[in-house]
Amino acid sequence: MPRRFPRTTLDRLRTPRRFPKFLKAASICVLIAGLLSPLTQAAAADTSTAAAANDYCGSQCSDILPPGENGNATLAQILLNQAFGTQPDHAEDQLAPYGNLPSGYSTLTDAKINDFFNDASFGVASDQVASTTKPRSDVTIVRDKKTGVPHITGTTRYGTEYGAGYAAAQDRLWLMDVFRHVGRGQLTPFAGGAASNQGLEQEFWRTAPYTEADLQAQIDSATANAGARGTQALADANAYIDGINAYIDASDSGRYFPGEYVLTGHKDSVTNAGTIDHFKLTDLVALASVIGALFGSGGGGEVNNALSLLAAQSKYGVTEGTKLWESFRERNDPEAALTVHNGESFPYATKPDSAQGEALPDAGSVAQEQLVYDRTGSAATSTATSASTTAATTSLTSAKRGMSNALVVSGKYTASGHPIAVFGPQTGYFAPQLLMLQEIQGPGLSARGASFAGLSMYVELGRGQDYSWSATTSGQDIIDTYAVELCQDEYHYLYHGTCTAMDKIEQTNSWKPTTADGTAAGSYRMQVYRTKYGPVEYRATVGGKKVAYTTLRSSFMHEADSIIGFQMLNDPDYVKSPATFQSAVQHINYTFNWFYADSTHTAYYNSGDNPVRATGVDAEFPVWAQAAYEWQGWDPATNTATYTAASAHPNSVDQDYYISWNNKQAKDYTTASWGDGSVHRGNLLEDRVKKLVAAGGVTRSALVKAMADAALADLRAEDVLPDLLKVVNSSTVTDSTAAAAVSKLSSWVTAGAKRTETSSGSHTYANADAIRILDAWWPLLVKAEFQPGLGSDLYTALSNNLPVDESPSAAHGPTGSHAGSSFQYGWWSYVDKDIRAVLGESVQGGLSQKYCGSGSLSACRDALISTLKEAAGKTASDVYPGDDQCSAGDQWCADSIVQRTLGGIKHGKITWQNRPTYQQVVEYTSHR
Repeated sequence: MPRRFPRTTLDRLRTPRRFPKFLKAASICVLIAGLLSPLTQAAAADTSTAAAANDYCGSQCSDILPPGENGNATLAQILLNQAFGTQPDHAEDQLAPYGNLPSGYSTLTDAKINDFFNDASFGVASDQVASTTKPRSDVTIVRDKKTGVPHITGTTRYGTEYGAGYAAAQDRLWLMDVFRHVGRGQLTPFAGGAASNQGLEQEFWRTAPYTEADLQAQIDSATANAGARGTQALADANAYIDGINAYIDASDSGRYFPGEYVLTGHKDSVTNAGTIDHFKLTDLVALASVIGALFGSGGGGEVNNALSLLAAQSKYGVTEGTKLWESFRERNDPEAALTVHNGESFPYATKPDSAQGEALPDAGSVAQEQLVYDRTGSAATSTATSASTTAATTSLTSAKRGMSNALVVSGKYTASGHPIAVFGPQTGYFAPQLLMLQEIQGPGLSARGASFAGLSMYVELGRGQDYSWSATTSGQDIIDTYAVELCQDEYHYLYHGTCTAMDKIEQTNSWKPTTADGTAAGSYRMQVYRTKYGPVEYRATVGGKKVAYTTLRSSFMHEADSIIGFQMLNDPDYVKSPATFQSAVQHINYTFNWFYADSTHTAYYNSGDNPVRATGVDAEFPVWAQAAYEWQGWDPATNTATYTAASAHPNSVDQDYYISWNNKQAKDYTTASWGDGSVHRGNLLEDRVKKLVAAGGVTRSALVKAMADAALADLRAEDVLPDLLKVVNSSTVTDSTAAAAVSKLSSWVTAGAKRTETSSGSHTYANADAIRILDAWWPLLVKAEFQPGLGSDLYTALSNNLPVDESPSAAHGPTGSHAGSSFQYGWWSYVDKDIRAVLGESVQGGLSQKYCGSGSLSACRDALISTLKEAAGKTASDVYPGDDQCSAGDQWCADSIVQRTLGGIKHGKITWQNRPTYQQVVEYTSHR
């Protein structure tokens, strides 16, 4: 059966000519009124010039965020888009410049950067003002002609934040509404019972099953414990909410609210009956819990780690099995690319000399905790829906797997003497985008950049007056798994020797029938049991004792705490140097790598509340829920603990260069991610930037070129394929099929090992046969290389820890198809180390044994040639079987990036590139 593209949050909005029947009753006048842009209806435009704040970038700051700033559309605009492909103003005007970089970067100059990016200078020139809105007398929202980005200027702090909320609702109201319901696990009552909606609400509610009281408690705690800044943050958030609600009221009375409210039955297109619920402060915490789960919550996976360790020990015995497991885990691989590469050590979550308190499950006893009960009705009954349920869930949740990159070069090595940065987060490709752009200028606020929709009271990634900052997902371990021993029954556990009842958190969701996507009316109940050690995730036995495995996350019940750090980043009176930048991001409790550049300095800091573990606790595995193995200083009532000091976090100022692509941060700093070994996609940046720095005279365009070149590279082909070909060519290849394949692969490597079109817009790859062969060969060769030595059970268990492949077209990979992000998670390092060992080359931190051909070069060669012949025989249709976006065999389309619809507007495909979604290019010329 063909692969299905992941279903959207609103499947019924995607297919032209399948509109709900009630729309036929809509009057022509309503549709014509709906065609008017919400921006033009919000307020009359004038031609006043927006006042620019102090800007020290010298017109050398640029950014880009596809598909476009406008993420709202009226009913008529949605219908026209689905029927004829027309786009609302500014809905996709950043998509083409972004998508054109792969064909244009080779001839890029500094003067051409803004052919592919936006000018990110402060303010709007008078002749570029598209509209001016004054939702209050103390705030003005100016939108520019090119992108429609809101430039918010307030004369009071309240007015400024009110304007930020108003602008957010103008651009992302529907998306914000969707995500506040996702965060509460209530998407199906809001948007219908499609399988994708159920998957989303279940996935997020399982990890953050908050009650309304929990959400409010987080607001109270975050603001009460931060002094004057906490008080200001609460006032800012309230003003922001007021602005959102003002837009809801204005768009409702003016009937230019997002059309999805009609399509989901919340509003009537003719009578205007129905309501759009006002936002409240707790909605922001619900939103933050989703974003934190996606991008800033490193760790977990201890039960899966235990299962693969037990599989290794079962096959090889405890000593050799543990040694094998550790070699695959690569906790501190000496060949790994590092962000802090000056040799400085930052020990964290390292392997203890003698592990204490481990609670490994008995073989075959682990079962995931049941979440859903009392289901009635059904999700959409079509084959298309039922086949895509899993993929639908991963379209968002897997986004956390591979996020963001950064290239930062010190002024010592640039042509101008000023630092240069090209950096940004990869938040996936969605329509509308999860992020939105804005400029915000007011008392104590001066910034431009991107923020998550619904959390944009501050710019979260962007620039200030004379500095820029950005982040990548870091993934260090702030989540631990505890084995709580059960007592009395399945719902009581021992806490410090006392039999204690678990807290049962539950909610029932029901939805109405929807004929457009085949969803019947239905309902189900979600149920999570919480302990002092966090929610229950698994049940098992340990040494015959019944236990529940719980997940304790340091940011659990602290989703709002990071607001203080973002407030500081937006405050021009606070951030003035690398030191003050690092101080600001130390207040962010999520796991991110933060980068900074001004006209003189660069800096880096790894954020997150890293708990100090008890002596002897190995963070890789479950431990007993006993006082001796708890986090030091842990208070279960507040879920606070003793955290590692700021100086213990990887940090640096003015290193020659920094690169980050979710790779290892520093020596001895263990992340929760598998795969931080000799071959990682971070190497693609490291190799290119290191070469630029060695030559000196780096320019903005040169650094963009390095990023763009890495974005088109096939990591397997660039860093592993040459050694595979060494083995294959160690003797003359006599088989004609294999020889032809080797010739094509070798030519591709010589040509640069990139996935590029023959010409711009051709939708055909150069070296297409070689790419097809490697895509087919990689999973075959990995299995043939490792499964004979590991055995099928251990091979499967290790593959559950780290997927074998993540090529651009791999719908089976962790990110899914059409998602851009590729080559973060795979067995690249394992193959590299093993093949080099078989070739007799030097390997640091090698695997515990040789696997390919059991270490025999000739036997390894035979295995590679055999699988290469099999791969070469696969047709394009075999390798790229097609989905509801692409015909079988369409290689370019299989790789292509699709903006996954979270509302009613759809966009076209763009060619694949492995690149941040929002991206800045900056070089400051002066400083305050």
